[in-house]
Amino acid sequence: MWFVYILRCADNSLYIGETGDVERRLEKHQQGGCTYTATRRPVALVYSETYPSRESALQRERQLKGWKRDKKEALIRSDLTTLTKR
Repeated sequence: MWFVYILRCADNSLYIGETGDVERRLEKHQQGGCTYTATRRPVALVYSETYPSRESALQRERQLKGWKRDKKEALIRSDLTTLTKR
């Protein structure tokens, strides 16, 4: 099982990643073990999805990273109206 997750950083920026263990990866972020989040702590897990393979998780991660911030925020809020707008 693989996960795609979104963190909200202390500066309100969003970080998107993939992992096989969300709890362990979140702890690593909290300890400064990631270049981007190291200077933006603390971070909070605000969203995650599960995938059957790393390949499918990586594909979704790339997709989400290509979205504009308002669409990412809509995903976090589960705002289907905004997500389905073109």
